[in-house]
Order: sequence, then C-alpha cells, then structure tokens
Amino acid sequence: MTVSETRLTPDRLEELESLARRLRRNVLIMTTEAGSGHPTSSLSAVEIMVALYFGGLLRYDPARPDWPDRDRFILSKGHAAPILYAVLAEAGYFAKDLLRTLRKLGSPLEGHPNMRRLPGVEASTGSLGQGLSIGLGHALAARLDGRDYHVFVLLGDGEIEEGQVWEAAMAAAHWRVSNLVAIVDHNGYQQTGPVAAVTDPREYAMKWRAFGWHVEEVNGHDLEAVHEVLRFARAYRDGPVCIIAHTVKGKGVSFLERDFTWHGRAVPRDRLERALEELA
Repeated sequence: MTVSETRLTPDRLEELESLARRLRRNVLIMTTEAGSGHPTSSLSAVEIMVALYFGGLLRYDPARPDWPDRDRFILSKGHAAPILYAVLAEAGYFAKDLLRTLRKLGSPLEGHPNMRRLPGVEASTGSLGQGLSIGLGHALAARLDGRDYHVFVLLGDGEIEEGQVWEAAMAAAHWRVSNLVAIVDHNGYQQTGPVAAVTDPREYAMKWRAFGWHVEEVNGHDLEAVHEVLRFARAYRDGPVCIIAHTVKGKGVSFLERDFTWHGRAVPRDRLERALEELA
C-alpha cells in the first residue's frame, strides 16, 4: 500500500468502520472455530490495526513481503494474533479461507505469530516485552542502511510491566530514533485482572515522557482520531513517539467488554451468534 499524507474522507472513514466490524466478526469466528485463543485482546486493537494497514499509513506490498523499503508492524502483544491474521488476510497476504485453520495442527496461523511460517509477520512474538526491542533494531537498521521505512510496535498495557520494554524505550530516546512508534493498547486488563490491581502503572504518559519520548493519547476506538494521531507520529522527526490508545477489552461485544475472565477463552459456539449479531 502507498502511504498517503491526507486525512480520511467521510466516505473512506465509513468504509474503514465497516471493515473494522468485519474484522471483529472474523476474530470471533476464528477463535470459536479453534476453541481457544485471545479474542478480547484482539478486539481492543481493531481500530489501531485498521487505521495503520488500510488508512494509508503503512507502506507494504503483499506480493513482496520481504521488500526492503516496506514499513514494519510488530505485534509485541503476540497473543492478539487473531487480529493480525485477520488484517493480513484482508490485506492480501494469504487467502481468507486460511483463517479458519487458526491453531490447528499444521496451520501457519499459530497461537502466536511465527515469522518463519506466515508472510507479513515481521517478528515471532508471544514472550511479552520483546517487541519494542525488536522494533528498535529494525529502526536502527533503517538508519544504517539509508532507508526511510517506519516501524510501528503494538504493546499491551499489562505487557509494559516487563523491564525490557523500558530498556528499549531508554535506548530509543538516547539514539533519537525518529522512525519508531510505540502504540500502547491501554484496555486496562491483563490475564489475571485489572492492570491497576496487578502492578499499578499510574501515569503512562508521564513515564514515557520521562524516558524521552513524545507522547500522544487518543480514544483507541475513534477511528478518525486514531488515524490522525498515527499520521502525526509518522511525520514526527524529533525522536520516538508513543501513542497511548485508551481502549476497551473485548470491544464490540457486550458480554466480553471489560471482563478479564475472557482473556484466554474463545466464545463458545452457543454464544457466538449473539456476539456476531452485535457486530452486524
């Protein structure tokens, strides 16, 4: 996809909002078919992914997944693989029929992304806390190679309890890496409960600014606002950017929203129809 520096038109915004609903449905269908996975962690990140991949903000070519000048997207919260797979299929990296093989024996759609098995996956993630370091490596490689690609890394708010995240944050600011964007999916919950009850992070923005990053906050489900802040981050040239996206875990399905007990569970078949109706 060619990068566009323009705002979304009303017609394009409507198309992307419709796409977001379809991707949410695909996430639910995939995980229910698999009988496992992390649907709620995927649902909170939908608008972020849609704005990046289909809003003209990520430079990529499905026919050339190893194109040296492509932008890189790294899903550091690798358990949200279903939304990455749904997006990559929509973008044309592989046939959509493959989505129904999620987590099945022999399928390249593993429970966490495996870059050796699926085109479009930039990093094998799942061990939380590693994605930003990988992204920093890609961003510095661009500098060394004289290329102008950008690197976007999506992290979970529970994930940034990992110390390695802050080592990468410190290094990126020190080296003024202006082609690196960290996006924190701040849905407020992790596997065992509310993030605030596990390790209260208090002021996210203050922490990232203290580490030397430019910080923006946004409603992570306002697609137009998400697109605008990502557009700004891509154009920023004075160091790394962190976007804190305030989201809802399980967004779009009433009985999933803000319920951490669904973190690693698929919607059972007898409740899937109700969930899909809410996303019709």
